[in-house]
Amino acid sequence: MKKLLVVLMLLIAGVSSAQVTAKGVVKDSIGAPLELANVIAINKETKAMASYAITNEKGFFKLNLDKNTTYTVQVSYIGMKTVSQTISTKEADITKDFTLQNDNALAAVELTYEMPVTIKGDTLIYNADSFKDGSERKLEDVLKKLPGVEINADGQIEVEGKVVNKLMVNGKDFFDGDTKLATKNIPSNAVDKIQVLRNYSEVGQLRGVTNNQDNVAINIKLKEGKESFWFGDVTLGAGVADTDDLYLVQPKLFYYSPKYSINVIGDMNNIGEVALTNRDIRNFGGGFRRPSQGSGTSINLGDNGLGGLTNIGNAQEIVTKLGAGNFSYAPQKNLDFSGFLIYNSSRLRTREESFVRYINSDLGIPDEETVQTGREATNQGLAKLSASYKPNFNNQLDYDLLGRISSDSERQDILSSVVGSTSQFNEVKPFSINQNFNYYYTLDEKNIFALEAQHLIRDEDPFYNALLGNDPTNNNNPVNPDDALDDPDAFDNTALALGFDRDQFGYNLNQERRIKTNQLDAKLDYYYILNNKSNINITLGTILSNQRFNSNIFQFLDNGSVFDPVAALTDGEGTLLRNENDTEYNFSDVYLGFKYRLKTGKFTITPGLSLHSYGNKNTQFGTEFKDNFFRVLPEFETLIQFKKSETLTFRYNMSNSFTDVNSLAEGLVLNSFNNISFGNAELQNSLSHNLSLRYFSFNLFNYTNVVAIANYSKNIDQIRSLTNFDNVIQTSSFFNSNFADESANVFGRVERTFKKIRARMAVRFSYFKRNQFVQNRRTVSENFSQTYSPELRTNFRDAPNVSIRYDYSINSNDQGTTSTRFVTNSPSIEFDAYIWKSITFRTDFTYTNQADGVRPSQSFQTWDASLAYRKDKDANWEYEVRASNLLDVDARINNSAGNISVFNSETFIQPRFVTFRVIYTL
Repeated sequence: MKKLLVVLMLLIAGVSSAQVTAKGVVKDSIGAPLELANVIAINKETKAMASYAITNEKGFFKLNLDKNTTYTVQVSYIGMKTVSQTISTKEADITKDFTLQNDNALAAVELTYEMPVTIKGDTLIYNADSFKDGSERKLEDVLKKLPGVEINADGQIEVEGKVVNKLMVNGKDFFDGDTKLATKNIPSNAVDKIQVLRNYSEVGQLRGVTNNQDNVAINIKLKEGKESFWFGDVTLGAGVADTDDLYLVQPKLFYYSPKYSINVIGDMNNIGEVALTNRDIRNFGGGFRRPSQGSGTSINLGDNGLGGLTNIGNAQEIVTKLGAGNFSYAPQKNLDFSGFLIYNSSRLRTREESFVRYINSDLGIPDEETVQTGREATNQGLAKLSASYKPNFNNQLDYDLLGRISSDSERQDILSSVVGSTSQFNEVKPFSINQNFNYYYTLDEKNIFALEAQHLIRDEDPFYNALLGNDPTNNNNPVNPDDALDDPDAFDNTALALGFDRDQFGYNLNQERRIKTNQLDAKLDYYYILNNKSNINITLGTILSNQRFNSNIFQFLDNGSVFDPVAALTDGEGTLLRNENDTEYNFSDVYLGFKYRLKTGKFTITPGLSLHSYGNKNTQFGTEFKDNFFRVLPEFETLIQFKKSETLTFRYNMSNSFTDVNSLAEGLVLNSFNNISFGNAELQNSLSHNLSLRYFSFNLFNYTNVVAIANYSKNIDQIRSLTNFDNVIQTSSFFNSNFADESANVFGRVERTFKKIRARMAVRFSYFKRNQFVQNRRTVSENFSQTYSPELRTNFRDAPNVSIRYDYSINSNDQGTTSTRFVTNSPSIEFDAYIWKSITFRTDFTYTNQADGVRPSQSFQTWDASLAYRKDKDANWEYEVRASNLLDVDARINNSAGNISVFNSETFIQPRFVTFRVIYTL
């Protein structure tokens, strides 16, 4: 890695020494400097664009040019005549100013070359071809090369430090704006322009009365010839592995016309390359946003699906299928229909070896080593239909319907150093229907109304089964009968606490649950525009939620009969707990909000407050618990606009958080065979104070991008768990803690382009303070982590490109009587080369080393590579050999610390795969 850094530094020095700088000022006819004027240098001999610049607020520009070369310099500005002059460079830097004249005949101006980057108001436009070198295949390959744009670790697009929440193609939503599906599938050769829409608002009527500085959208403009014509590609692949034959089928087809569009994405493989992971599907919101978002109220509806679904990268074996279709249709200019249908199926095999050490040795909780193997099966389906009607600028009506259904199951076999062998099975088949209705009406230039309503119906039915102990006569028990319990009393203690029949050869624990949710979230906004600098916003809204929760714990006896046990556990006050639940929870929030928005000079100030009337009621086995109260929640925001692309934003808000029915239900719930919990019907809300400070600057003159974000939160009356251990059997309940939890994090990133080199430095600091209660003792856990990520990336058009990154992180934990410190070093390198205009070679390598200062450090490597041949960039056929995990590393290492334990794990992954692929491009 050090040698590569030296080579890259020499390369930078070589590029710098072979060039000179041409600088100057662009003015208008009266001598006033012109900001955002375009300056292009065209090599007279090759006719290729050699350099470009955009003037700053003083009209200053700077071009990096080769020595002893002649160029045509072209200067343009909207509304003025374009100027072209010839300059010749020598061995020294040169200075040249330009004066532009007004031009009323704009139609006659024809630019020979397009600027790589231009600005029109809040829209930043990248000319995609200016950043391509021929090695790109998908949209993400282009986006990674754009200044100010990044693909983060989660596959999301970030622009100027902000996550892009909507992506369109030719102005039409692509799978409701999902960016990951777009970046992984849209072919790069179809992309003409990438338009970054800052301060984006989906409702034009509200653009001038709301703060949209955090909203960023991207619109992909297709090249001419890609409209009213099918484009895309089809990939077929095969390979041989030690255990099985490998296959890959991936059709990706797109059709766009002025009236309608169709996108079809298919994927079927056993290599582990997926367009969307299980978690992506579960988080696929379909563009839904809660109307009450930002009102100060947060209610947790819970998630009773298989929350522990494995990350694709942590599985030994992966078989996936995906079928997705998206359409849009505009029968007339003011009416749009759109929708999508997604089906995803995956089968995973997993293995993990772990060691858990609990923080306080005097609590009597033994350390535990486990070997866990599992199989997961997931089938997910989503469908959405949307309609938007805009008869005129004053009216807009939107309706969305989203349906979601899935069938998920997980089987795990666990061998523990404390409790021996167990087998668990989880299954859930949830469905939900979400409807969204929005109507926006502009009465006149002073009065605007907005009605937004969302209705959710959700039904979840998780089932849990655990087989405990050794029963060699039970063919349904996959546990190895040769494994012996190290502590046979552990399961007996669980069985005794739950009231199971203990006169059995083994324990067969079962739990059925049913959670039904019905929620309406609606608000009516009124905007009164006082003048072009200020407006008032009055909001009347409500949240009405109903949740029903039923559960039952039972036992299958050796003879096959069903036994309903009576628990022996109490709630700490002598009341015997039930092995079942029958709970109904009703929540209501009726609120009135007020905001005043004022623009004065560089400042946009938005103070506000909301008055809430809350109602809580939960009924359990005929007993009713009520809690009604009022609360005022203030908020404040200030935006300072230093320049067009430089802002500082401060926010403060107080928020009220409410729990879901699971934490209120007083009966016992089996989270797993060794994790039992019961709720508290008298839980109250928790209050939090939230502050944030955000700075960003994007300087197109020197291509410097700066992002700095600081957040702080303090939670009062936080709902905490009271945890007790009997051996490794954990029992938890919930209560409102008087001890506040705190969190703070700071993130900063600076990016600067030096000629053909882009340098980036990112840092992140996080601090968390949590109170936990274990074995009736309060301890405070504090975590401080710091991460530093320097990166260098080349951006050559006709030479190989290299990206070198180094991630260094320190994670320090103070858990009362125990302290831990994990240090991670992770250098990585990416290399891509487009050779002889026909061969594309790519490779990436990452080395990760983790150390805790006590045991020897642990490390693993990741190395992937591909070699592809395409006759020329316009050829239809391409042939590729791709290899993953070239070093055949069998496992990844992970060390971490939680509130009450330190966790070390070894997660086994897919072996080395080599596949041959054929890609046909339409």
